[in-house]
Amino acid sequence: MATITAFNDPLFLHPSDMPGMNLVTESLRGVENYGIWSRAMIIALRAKNKITFIDGSYPRPESGHATLNQWERCNALVLSWIMNAVSKEIFSGIVYSIDASVVWSDLKEQFDKVNGSRIFSIHRDISRLVQGSNTISVYYSKLKHLWDEYSSLVTLPSCECDTARQYLKHEQQQKLLQFL
Repeated sequence: MATITAFNDPLFLHPSDMPGMNLVTESLRGVENYGIWSRAMIIALRAKNKITFIDGSYPRPESGHATLNQWERCNALVLSWIMNAVSKEIFSGIVYSIDASVVWSDLKEQFDKVNGSRIFSIHRDISRLVQGSNTISVYYSKLKHLWDEYSSLVTLPSCECDTARQYLKHEQQQKLLQFL
């Protein structure tokens, strides 16, 4: 007897969920675009309610469990979406994988390299950016892109303590000064 999966269950497959889909427009090439790529993939997988297949929070059910076949279908679908979103060179290294969360963590370990030179480069780009002949909206968009990338690389205090609030206030003031 077939069971009906609720639409908000990660095992639910929408008729439009196909293995050949490209969830993101940019392919993972390596360290240089891993941050943007992974962020785009997380957003797309969250929208598809499949994030649990890459973060490890929905592990493979035991053999014989009623949901095993559906889990394997969903996991294979997520794997295909990841494979469709990587370069040919990276694809050849993951094509024989069978677990989306293992592939995701391997890609993270291999390419999520926050290094001082990238942080320095972004900081330098922020300080050198000028409006020039750009419209204010184009200038702000470029600056915001750099701020967002910098924020994704530099871990900030996330508590509600006074020190964190002061740091956040200082960061906002720095952004205002950079913008002006």
